[in-house]
Amino acid sequence: MSNDISRQMDLWKQYYETKSSAIREKLIIEYSPLVKYVAGRLSIYLGNNVEYEDLLSYGIFGLIDAIDKYDLSKGVKFETYASLRIRGAIIDNIRKLDWVPRSLRQKNKEIERAQAELESKYGRPPTDNEVADYLGMDLDSYSKIVSDLNISHLISLDEFIEQNHDGKDVLYKDDKSDSPASIIEINEIKNTLSDAIDKLPEKEKKVVILYYYEDLTIKEISTIMKVSESRVSQLHSKAIMRLRNKLGRYRGILYEG
Repeated sequence: MSNDISRQMDLWKQYYETKSSAIREKLIIEYSPLVKYVAGRLSIYLGNNVEYEDLLSYGIFGLIDAIDKYDLSKGVKFETYASLRIRGAIIDNIRKLDWVPRSLRQKNKEIERAQAELESKYGRPPTDNEVADYLGMDLDSYSKIVSDLNISHLISLDEFIEQNHDGKDVLYKDDKSDSPASIIEINEIKNTLSDAIDKLPEKEKKVVILYYYEDLTIKEISTIMKVSESRVSQLHSKAIMRLRNKLGRYRGILYEG
């Protein structure tokens, strides 16, 4: 590990001194696994709507942008800075493709409302069949909408990340975040979110834990759970919708719809 860090630092030093395109190419190759990791993480939102190779292509542009604009003197770890750029480049390109119909956000609200009302009625999370029946849909149509909603979730969740974002707002905390009121609210949010996750249906809960706590990719989760990657995406989307309902006034920490 120390050899890797030493090699990377040598490359950065050479690049700063020479701005050599050959050294730049070595840096791209050195950090290309980061593109694969970020693309693999984001693919949970996309199901079969976008090819993984396309995500890699978009992400490479973000990596190149990060290498060109990275300032070692800021004291920010390159992997942290580059991950934002790579993620932003992928999201930016997906946004340009305009695959999310305007009606999808309305369908999202209808499904969330149905889930909340049925959970209140039954005292437990409703099944897919129950939600589909409530909305007057067949199960296949409902499942298709849930899968499509993942793209909407991705774009909304990361609205603050743009390809030209320099990462300052994300990488550096405002002093106000350390105020007693903020700390109390953050702890309250954490407790509310933890309780909401704990009450998710078992498979959805497992996807959330493996993705957000274990940092696994959709492919890795698919292998562990022995289900298809599209099924993992669908379970993730349903979990996000349930959590938004549970979080109430804190729902903006997931995304604003």
